[in-house]
Amino acid sequence: MLEIMDTAGTEQFTSMRELYMREAQGFLLVFSITSLNSLNELNELREQIVHVKNDPMVPIVLVGNKCDLEDDRMVSRSRAFQVSQQWGNVPYYETSARRRQNVSEVFVDVCRQIIRRDLSRARPSGGGRAHRDSNRPRDRDRRKARYREDEEDGHSTYTGRKRDRGHRCVIL
Repeated sequence: MLEIMDTAGTEQFTSMRELYMREAQGFLLVFSITSLNSLNELNELREQIVHVKNDPMVPIVLVGNKCDLEDDRMVSRSRAFQVSQQWGNVPYYETSARRRQNVSEVFVDVCRQIIRRDLSRARPSGGGRAHRDSNRPRDRDRRKARYREDEEDGHSTYTGRKRDRGHRCVIL
């Protein structure tokens, strides 16, 4: 299950911002390519996410929306790409909600990041165990059932959900 919260940049969510940042597992940080200010505002949001999550590698996708308005562009692709590099090489996409261009792709990307992160946390690191009972056959089977590797394209596919909740993604 994927839970999506779209704040659409509204100020009414400011007071709840820290709560949904704490609960979310991935973020789409969206700006308008027709507004340099909208890109600049995302720097503060990203810093707040990193602070709240206490993790500079939290799953994030940088999204430049309104790419159908090329004549009104105020943010160059190179500038947006530079920001994505400064943020630790987060993926950067240009989308058009009007034309439905690259919209699905940004969600797929952030979901893949979340799944990879879950898989890496479920695996033992450095030869140790993920947790003290992780070697029991029942626990291994349960973890394997949650994810499967799609042999055709090599992408991880989520096949079940955690008992307590699904994945959460916030669009800022």
